Amino acid sequence: MPSRLAQFYALTKPRVVQLIVFCAFIGMVLAVPGLPSAAQWAMMAVASAGIWLVAGAAAAFNCLVERRIDARMKRTAWRPTARGELSGAQALAFSALLCAAGSALLYLAVNPLTMWLTFATFVGYAVVYTVILKPLTPQNIVIGGASGAMPPVLGWAAMTGQVGPEAMILFLIIFLWTPPHFWALALYRVEDYRKSGLPMLPVTHGNEFTRLQVFLYTLILFAGCMMPFVYGMSSWIYLIAAVALGIGFCVYGFLLWRDYSDQLARRTFRFSLIHLSVLFAALLVDHYLL
Repeated sequence: MPSRLAQFYALTKPRVVQLIVFCAFIGMVLAVPGLPSAAQWAMMAVASAGIWLVAGAAAAFNCLVERRIDARMKRTAWRPTARGELSGAQALAFSALLCAAGSALLYLAVNPLTMWLTFATFVGYAVVYTVILKPLTPQNIVIGGASGAMPPVLGWAAMTGQVGPEAMILFLIIFLWTPPHFWALALYRVEDYRKSGLPMLPVTHGNEFTRLQVFLYTLILFAGCMMPFVYGMSSWIYLIAAVALGIGFCVYGFLLWRDYSDQLARRTFRFSLIHLSVLFAALLVDHYLL
């Protein structure tokens, strides 16, 4: 059995939170013209820590609320709350502690706007999405995607004390990326979702309809990813990466729509992770080289 510390750490969904903090960090860097000063690097580190704490709190609360659902799904049955290794009270106390610590850190050491935006994101994911939307509608991923798209906005606010149009463009990219990313996963995990009772799109509308939605969203996402270049917040380095990644995702979406297999759905899901990570990394490289 994992140590108690490892069990609590698992509740924070480390890989998911790492991507959240990475996207927030990109927002921080892009908000600062040129190379950050030592004080700005320190602010980025503190803001990243605060965002990590609150994101971990939201993940732990999600594990608490969905512990019975997680126990019925092969993908999530290993979680400590699903296995009964951590009680509901322990998970709730852990989530509250992380949220309080992260919120205090952001309020006192960064700025109140970042704290309130981060806390609103916690409520949006942990309560609005997990408790209300996820069991209610197959559009849960689309509507709830607003919370998942907030990290670069949080990063931007941390460094500027405001939310600019550039931050909203980054928000839009992640918002449009979320449905094809999660629906690709839901396609090859459909039996898990059926057992869980959650109204995921492949369960409620079928495989073929979901595949079409994945493909259509990759086309919309391709257009959305052009916005940083069109708005002037990036140059040709980012544009080349965005076009290449966008074409790749659209090809995966088209192939998935026309000739489905679980293996292809897995590959599409994995590529979606590469797509977002490399896209934001390209924004970072572009910001410093040009």
